[in-house]
Amino acid sequence: MNILFINGSPERNGNTSKLAAELLRGKEYLTLQLTDYRINAYGQTLPGDQFDEVIAEMKKADTVVIGSPVYWHNICGSVRNLLDRCYGPVSSGAFSGKKLFFIFQGASPEEWMMEAGEYTMSRFAGLYGFEYCGMVYDRGSAAKLSGKL
Repeated sequence: MNILFINGSPERNGNTSKLAAELLRGKEYLTLQLTDYRINAYGQTLPGDQFDEVIAEMKKADTVVIGSPVYWHNICGSVRNLLDRCYGPVSSGAFSGKKLFFIFQGASPEEWMMEAGEYTMSRFAGLYGFEYCGMVYDRGSAAKLSGKL
């Protein structure tokens, strides 16, 4: 199984990464540090854009794990930008047959924030054909969802 972890946190070894390690314990996986890539905002055409490189890695994977810290009550900007950029260049159903897990963690997020993140990712998964396997928000949920890998 080919697993890709897309870390949206600027902290390479922060809590988002630690939860990914819990979820993926015992599995081999590739980590893509999203902040190492230049992904222009939706509608921009600027030189150096690396969106296609990230999408190519997602297409190679059987399972994609997208991780985001909770920033300003929502998904962090780097992950949001990636999701926004998919609209148009990525066809509906392009990731059919692949699994998607979402890691969403913060110091003390409120329930509505977690629900909004889960809604966004489940809708993203549905549009692009992923099987949405759920959201990891702490060690317990990571252990529970690891059985779906």
